[in-house]
Amino acid sequence: MPVRPVPSLHSAVAGDGPVVLLNTEQRPNTTMQKDPHPIDRHVGSRVRLRRTVIGMSQEQLGHKLGVTFQQVQKYEKGSNRVSASRLWQIARTLGVPVSFFFEQVALAAQGEGFADAEQSQIQDMTQSTESLALLRHFTQIAEPGLRRAVVDLARSLASATTSAAAQESDPDS
Repeated sequence: MPVRPVPSLHSAVAGDGPVVLLNTEQRPNTTMQKDPHPIDRHVGSRVRLRRTVIGMSQEQLGHKLGVTFQQVQKYEKGSNRVSASRLWQIARTLGVPVSFFFEQVALAAQGEGFADAEQSQIQDMTQSTESLALLRHFTQIAEPGLRRAVVDLARSLASATTSAAAQESDPDS
């Protein structure tokens, strides 16, 4: 039986064995590094936020998911996408609904990425070990009055820091 040529494919016959078709078209370079999609970064930052708030390490989460801590790092950075089944497994492990990972995603998806300043600040905060530790400890305070006092203290400290920085930058004061 004669083999008809297929456009952009070559056939290679090894003796009387099977016909192998080889694609000779130039394929795009799929190994080029791409920036993670803003939604993937957002979902990853929410995984990191929840994991840190409950005091779980990347290694512990990876063990419960059956992956390495490096894979958890990649999920959290958004460099590896999280499949639907894996996201469901992460949500169950972290004790949140799947929708938790998509909260505020509308703000995250504005424009080409995280264009909204407030959303950007939130993402920056979730990348800081200190702010995540503060959040974890803050959520452990059961008394509403104490929580308000902590918020007032943080507001006062931020205001004092901002005022001090403004005075340093203004040589006439």
